[in-house]
Amino acid sequence: MNKKLVIAHRGASGYLPEHTMESKAMAFAMNPNFIEQDVVLSKDDVPIVIHDIYLDDVTDVATKFPNKKREDNRFYVIDFTFKELQTLAVSERFNPKTGEQFYPNRFPKGKGYFKLHSLQQEIELIQGLNKSTGKNIGIYPEIKEPEFHKKEGKNLTEIVLKTLSNYGYKTKKDNCILQCFDAKELERIRKELKSKLFLVQLMEFPEETKNLKHFANYADGIGPWYKQILDKKVDGQWEFTSLVSEAHKFDLKVHPYTFRADQLDEFSSFKEMMQTLLIDANVDGAFTDFPDLVVEFVNSIY
Repeated sequence: MNKKLVIAHRGASGYLPEHTMESKAMAFAMNPNFIEQDVVLSKDDVPIVIHDIYLDDVTDVATKFPNKKREDNRFYVIDFTFKELQTLAVSERFNPKTGEQFYPNRFPKGKGYFKLHSLQQEIELIQGLNKSTGKNIGIYPEIKEPEFHKKEGKNLTEIVLKTLSNYGYKTKKDNCILQCFDAKELERIRKELKSKLFLVQLMEFPEETKNLKHFANYADGIGPWYKQILDKKVDGQWEFTSLVSEAHKFDLKVHPYTFRADQLDEFSSFKEMMQTLLIDANVDGAFTDFPDLVVEFVNSIY
């Protein structure tokens, strides 16, 4: 059995605001296999590490640039230059309408000094830490909303691929996994743009589970929502859908999202969640906000 991969979801986001350099440095110290970067473009085509195309639920943009919102009352990363983005304070995720923090027991909203950064800056942090520590932790970037970017006249995908290539991430051996929800775009990355990277097709809708054969034409793995793997509980034991076994038949790795110790839903404990999905369902890796807990669990079984 191959050792399960631990992917630090937006960094150590259970402990520090997501996608901040501090969150990534803390994640690195926890020894995951990969650290995730969600990537969106700025107005001046700098790839920015942030989870959404919007700014209003993780920054103070509404206070600093009240006039830059669009008609839908949202503030878009793409309307700001990199220099403007760097003036914003980043905080724990919150509801822009109420101001309430999304995960109340995480790092207190509005405390600390956190900023947005570019994909280049984060790669240099991770590569620098790999050099100074002797570790070899990989990166796991996600191309966010490529269609939105295209409509805005931006080539997000090409810019991300060029950045990765500039830093030595070109093939499956280079410790970089590239992911995207947009199946057409991920297929284009493989077939038209001729990328040789390890590609993971993200999934969120039930109908996508029927497309594994097609995904296997261009992708090396899938990233399903973990609930797509669970079927039902019978006499205290989980039964599973055929998703993992089907994916493995097509030689696709399975990296479900997101393992959160503070959002357990159908599980009685985080240990039950890890045991159920990583061991009983036999997935190949996990995205987690709590990399230390999953690393500890994985190390305890090998």
